[in-house]
Amino acid sequence: MASDMSEAIRQLVQDRGISEELVLKTIENTLLAAYKRRFGTADNAVVRFNDDYTKVSIFAKKKIVDGVYDPVCEIDLEEARELDPEAEIGDELLIEIDPKEFDRVAVQSAKQTAHQSIREIQKDSLYSEFKDKVGEIIIGYYQRERNGTIYVDLGKVEGILPKKYQSPREVYRVNDRIKALIVEVTKGPTGLQVVLSRTHTDFVKAIFELEVPEIYDKTVEIHKIVREPGYRTKIAVYSNRDDVDPVGACVGLKGVRIQAIIKELEGEKIDILKYDPDPRRFIKNALSPAEVKDVIILDEAKRQALAIVADSQFSLAIGKTGQNVRLANRLVDWNIDVKTESQYEEMDISSESRRAVSQLFGEEGSYEEEFSRIADLPNVKPELVDLLLENDIEYIEDFLALSDEELANIKGLTEQDLAELRKIIEENVEIIEEDDDNYQEEMVQEEAQEAVSEEIEEEYQCPECGAKITLDMTSCPNCGIGLSFEYEDQE
Repeated sequence: MASDMSEAIRQLVQDRGISEELVLKTIENTLLAAYKRRFGTADNAVVRFNDDYTKVSIFAKKKIVDGVYDPVCEIDLEEARELDPEAEIGDELLIEIDPKEFDRVAVQSAKQTAHQSIREIQKDSLYSEFKDKVGEIIIGYYQRERNGTIYVDLGKVEGILPKKYQSPREVYRVNDRIKALIVEVTKGPTGLQVVLSRTHTDFVKAIFELEVPEIYDKTVEIHKIVREPGYRTKIAVYSNRDDVDPVGACVGLKGVRIQAIIKELEGEKIDILKYDPDPRRFIKNALSPAEVKDVIILDEAKRQALAIVADSQFSLAIGKTGQNVRLANRLVDWNIDVKTESQYEEMDISSESRRAVSQLFGEEGSYEEEFSRIADLPNVKPELVDLLLENDIEYIEDFLALSDEELANIKGLTEQDLAELRKIIEENVEIIEEDDDNYQEEMVQEEAQEAVSEEIEEEYQCPECGAKITLDMTSCPNCGIGLSFEYEDQE
């Protein structure tokens, strides 16, 4: 029995990764459970290990009496003197119990206690270990996939990579190496659950910290990262030393560092730009790779700006499906309207004046409604704006169109956030509902204009790909480039 116990100690320490102290405590509890099952109590049981833990014994502590009433806790003087000739009444004697005396039920009960204790100890140990790793990168291997969720072998535990945290451009096969960010660790009845992600911005940040020593040692710091996973990431950086170029440090010699990061992200485009406290310069940088001629602040309080680019740079500044300007908006936390030089020259300055007057008298003009984004509202938390953007909710109309059930399904959106946002919308854009009839009339007029244009078969061509477009389109159906006919509205 002792040999079996010592071997069990070594196996538990080596195979399960449990500390020796916890293993010894588990074995002690196991023997005490068997003793209690056999004798009805464990109050007088004593478990002892030898110095090198190669032997474990269990003893019954019995009091020497003249006339035994409780044979479990008492022993007669004559019987005690057979074990210890110097024993006297009132002394306590430790009598070793042979575990073979335990019946089958007692042994089974002890085994169940041991297994449960070991599972709980292992679960607690792993939870403590992985809880401290939340926000860190971990490497595992693809095991299997079920309902879109990938199960990843992390060694001691199995992690899960949910579908929503997978990049759309990545495909995995069995035993593929997966590098991911630990975003959540929970302890449930079935064991430890480690949730992984490859879409969080913190994942990109951790990759940069691994590849760029200057970021790891805080010489270069990341101001903010915005991302549309699988497509494009924008990262704003700045340097704490005048002699270190933050962008150059991230790119590396001949682009070695940035190429390693792009490879890890499966070819996702990455724009590294320099953060600048001046919003004009920051907006210019944020619209890279497009070259911006000038930035005009339209409304500093509402953080609205106009970026002017050359005609040849317009599609680059907007990006495919508006992706570049959308990410730039989130990065600088400004509402950026991109115009070409010719469009800017044709802009009716008086319309700006009318807009200012309508704001002064509390009227809502069509210009302001056109840019009714949630980010434009006053006192809206930036983190709330980012959370809604991650769920493709950018405009106030998008938010109001969702049901309570759909809003409740957005992870991270609390009832308090919903109440605050609804209150802000009610206080600032309540006239939108009053103008609903006007809006419908405008829609009818637009449909009539569309019908007329179809009758006379008037055709236009996309400036990017040459496909056929019409006045009612906001983006090209062929290449997806954003289209603007603002000058037609002003006329």
